[in-house]
Amino acid sequence: MHALLETLTAERDEIAAWRHALHRRPELALHEHETAATIAGLLRGFGCEVTEGVGGTGVVASISAGTSARAIGLRADTDALPIPEMAENADKSEIPGRSHACGHDGHTAMLLGAARHLARTRHFDGTVRLIFQPAEETMDGALAMLKDGLLERFPMQAAFGLHNMPGLEQGKLYFTAGPVMAAVDNWEIVLTGKGSHGSMPEKSIDPVVAAASLVMALQTVVSRNVAPHDAAVVSVGALLAGDAANVIPQSATLRISVRSASPETRALVLGRIKAITAAQAACYGAGNEIREGTAGAVLLNDPAQTESCTQIARALLGDDNVVNPGPTFMGSEDFAFVAERLPSVYAFIGNGDTPMPHHPMYRFEDRNLPIGAAYWVALAESWLR
Repeated sequence: MHALLETLTAERDEIAAWRHALHRRPELALHEHETAATIAGLLRGFGCEVTEGVGGTGVVASISAGTSARAIGLRADTDALPIPEMAENADKSEIPGRSHACGHDGHTAMLLGAARHLARTRHFDGTVRLIFQPAEETMDGALAMLKDGLLERFPMQAAFGLHNMPGLEQGKLYFTAGPVMAAVDNWEIVLTGKGSHGSMPEKSIDPVVAAASLVMALQTVVSRNVAPHDAAVVSVGALLAGDAANVIPQSATLRISVRSASPETRALVLGRIKAITAAQAACYGAGNEIREGTAGAVLLNDPAQTESCTQIARALLGDDNVVNPGPTFMGSEDFAFVAERLPSVYAFIGNGDTPMPHHPMYRFEDRNLPIGAAYWVALAESWLR
């Protein structure tokens, strides 16, 4: 076993205790006040320079050594989900209806483990920026930190992220150059008709019928516009209209999630959704309004940095425990907004045969804690050699 990995494996129980404490007290996006305070307190105890309140509830810590002006950013996410935890564990969530069902407590603990080691050894020349980002689940946190001057206040030349992934072999690291996660665009489509009594539909312009037709028409966006070797998803997650059986409502709202694997496909799919919505509404005499959410971005890994990370991981873990190229996913990550501005790499660590993220039985694999922490340390020390 590599000496660095051996050192951090010996500290696994303490790193796990940090995770378990965070796991018991999950906080939702942009409300991670207790979480941020816990993280900041630990970092100050390690000897880091700490700034709180970046982008609301974000925390940035800096560790410097030597004389170089170079800096690297390592990012973990901190928010939980509005999902009740069904698994019975000693560290089960104490907050009804909330849980760390995506492993952000594990990501945070891995980076804390790395922070302590880097702060006490300082075997590098430059500055390590430790970024504890809120609100990944709502795609708000990265942009909030960037708008609050993350890259101007804490300059860095490259940034890196790491996420656990159930279904991938436990403890292995996976790297893929280029597109690795999809852009997501969450839109609301409002169709406005003319309400009426249910017994007199001829007096109405029925937005429910128009919405039902639009739901089906949207299923053709991918199947008849996107090439089979490309990837996109259009999902209607909610159709909200009326509340009484004998009343034709005035309006209907569709909430849709659109995912695309390239900027070109994203532009194509969103354009088709707009055109089909306008045409379907016109067919039924209804008005339409599209309320666009935060513009999505495809998460792109820098090829040169991906190769460098792969070699660093192989030196640490051995060739058999590092996969390149790894899988890509239609899920989304707001680290993509950082990757638009800096050379970046977003890697995955296999969580083994466990329920997927966002499942109420999901469980982060604690054996991954020293592996992730060691990867962060090795990356920082190599990049700032």
